[in-house]
Amino acid sequence: MKWINAIYIIDSMNLSSVDLNLLVVFEALYETGNVTLAGKLLNRAQPSVSNALGRLRLLFQDELFVRTAGGMVATEKAQTLIPAIAAILDQLRDTLERDTAFNPEQANGRRFTLAASDYADIVPVPHIVRRLRRLAPGIDLRLCTLDRERIYTQLDNAQVDIAIGGHLTPPKRMQAVPLYSEDFVCISDRATLAAGPPGGAPAPLTLQTYLQRPHALFVPSNDGSRRGVIDRKLAALGLRRRVAATFSHIVALPQAVSGTDLIATLAGRVDHRLLTEPLHILALPTELTDTAFSIDMVSGRDDSASRWLRQQPLLAVRQMQAEEAGPG
Repeated sequence: MKWINAIYIIDSMNLSSVDLNLLVVFEALYETGNVTLAGKLLNRAQPSVSNALGRLRLLFQDELFVRTAGGMVATEKAQTLIPAIAAILDQLRDTLERDTAFNPEQANGRRFTLAASDYADIVPVPHIVRRLRRLAPGIDLRLCTLDRERIYTQLDNAQVDIAIGGHLTPPKRMQAVPLYSEDFVCISDRATLAAGPPGGAPAPLTLQTYLQRPHALFVPSNDGSRRGVIDRKLAALGLRRRVAATFSHIVALPQAVSGTDLIATLAGRVDHRLLTEPLHILALPTELTDTAFSIDMVSGRDDSASRWLRQQPLLAVRQMQAEEAGPG
């Protein structure tokens, strides 16, 4: 509905009187929440941006951005307008670039937005960022949280270029590409749960031990849920574990487990990157070893720059897997 309202507002204006540069300033202010930063993004002086904001306020008959201690906050009307304005500017950029192959070495000032899950921030994203910095040092990259309730709308509206995470269910109109498969393992404090033989592969937990221990759980949503992939698998077996603590950020789990009787089930690549000295890794009970999941990349646009961008996570992941495999 907001999208329709925004289109109506803009369409009802006399477009011959609208300076497209004002819409560019609108977009920059929305993204940065700061007049000075918006000016730097656009290579314009602060007074020029302030002047443009004044003209935007007259044009739309609204404050649009209100100063607060934390920066400039978009009004409800600004939030309604941004999808349509972003779409108009992106369509114009696409039209101008349609017959021009994207050249990453000459893409100075081009901006890409990647939405990533907590997991993706830790595992594939650092490899992707390093690759992008090497191949296209002139581009600007924004990493934002993958909002599972809004991500497909954000992709449709070109607010996000690609999304990376697990357990994504995009609509058919979007391109979804599996990057690789991930498995779960457990972590526990060495003092509260013994590991397997020194230097050997971690011994799998028995299902009985797994169910007896209190669990720490990463829950990316804010709906108060205490269930995850493992819980659905246990439910299919007619079983249930005790989730004693839930966390909204995956990086919190190792510290929560350290020095406690808690155990946590995490993606294996996360465990290996976040593991600290008091902790060790244990294999899942054999009854739960078929819970592997895919890490996917989802995109919406299909211009030459987007096609180039979509290739980079695939190639970065190949490099990551080669590093994991080691020499030979």
